[in-house]
Amino acid sequence: MQARHRPAYSTTTLASALLLALGSSPAISQTQVVRPPVAQYWMDVATVRMADMDELPNLGAVGGLAASMAGIQGMGEASFGATKGMLPGRWLDIAVATQRKPAGTTATQSIPPGLNLGASLTLLPPEPAATKPTTPQSRNTEDGVPEQPKGRILLYWGCSDTVRAGQPKVLDVANAKPEDYGQFMRGRATPERGATAAPGHALWPNPQSKQPVPKGASLQGEHKVAGDGIPASLQFSIGQVQDFMPPLALSTTGGGASATTVAWPAQPQARAYFLNAMGGSDGEMVLWSSSETPEPGWGLMDYLSTPNLDLWLADKTLLPTSQTQCAIPAGIFAKSGGAMVRGMAYGQELNLVHPPRPADRRVAWAPEWAARVRVKSVATLPLEEAGSKRRPAPAASAPTGDEAPEQKSLLPVIPGLPGLGGALKGLFGR
Repeated sequence: MQARHRPAYSTTTLASALLLALGSSPAISQTQVVRPPVAQYWMDVATVRMADMDELPNLGAVGGLAASMAGIQGMGEASFGATKGMLPGRWLDIAVATQRKPAGTTATQSIPPGLNLGASLTLLPPEPAATKPTTPQSRNTEDGVPEQPKGRILLYWGCSDTVRAGQPKVLDVANAKPEDYGQFMRGRATPERGATAAPGHALWPNPQSKQPVPKGASLQGEHKVAGDGIPASLQFSIGQVQDFMPPLALSTTGGGASATTVAWPAQPQARAYFLNAMGGSDGEMVLWSSSETPEPGWGLMDYLSTPNLDLWLADKTLLPTSQTQCAIPAGIFAKSGGAMVRGMAYGQELNLVHPPRPADRRVAWAPEWAARVRVKSVATLPLEEAGSKRRPAPAASAPTGDEAPEQKSLLPVIPGLPGLGGALKGLFGR
């Protein structure tokens, strides 16, 4: 008997495939039209602790220092305020832009009484950037050719009392090319998604309205933004989750030839933590981070979006909120002068869009506005042996060029990490 040929798919399978194909065709399904919001609003909220200080006295007099320090805390980011900086206190950066006024507008933000900054804040377009004279990147030159630095950069990672097998990762700077630096320092980072001094933005603080955020101030309550070209509906509420986080109170025990344990009280608003430390002397720079993978952490000492927090918690780059201490391996900073540890507590990002997206795909979504609020708490602490006397707090004024001797950096200008060499030179040069 001749065998009957069986079709490759049953009648039911073919019918299902046909329905699936028809359902995905333009004739039956419809992709929803989504238009960008008319106005975009950003708020960056930071709490900064430095050594044992939660704030500096007379904060209004240290704006220059805040600007000079901003590049160290948020390397590579275009920021106009101090939420990227390292000065103690509560810091707030706000920006708003509207398609109806692409060249920029002026806005007024009504704020809750608990912020203690009056009834409202004035948001203004950024002033034109002053053209800075071109200066050589280094004076360690001969006949215009930069002198090749000498020394090593050592990278350690992970919470551990002892140095783990396979560490450290070492870069010999005497033989390193610029691309070697870039590869060695490459780590996780996120593009700017917050308040920046971009063209068309209206900002606070600004030269006409730059009062410091008082101690104990709160953002909780209603916020409304009004101005030429800004939709009248731009109003939202901030709750406890997006309020200023408590200062991240780092403390250390041990040190020197022994392991250093860094500890901190749990932060109720935190989604994750991260630590990194730096120090150096005698032509050797030592880097360490709390990540379970080789991660210098330059791009992580800033705000992180919720998807990235989830992703980097999963791969153990970040520490979970259940963890409130971490060990730095014994001896890695024993010979380092001026070593410091930085800690980051990441808050919960808030994203709002008005009106909400229509469930009916046939109805176009044309938001009037979108708002993003980012929150963090960051701290910096000198690494010293337990029981040693704390160094005095830094003066609330920026050092001038005459006060700081010229120091040679181990790092050249690295593509993707502008200003890193100068920042580290300033922090760890001795």
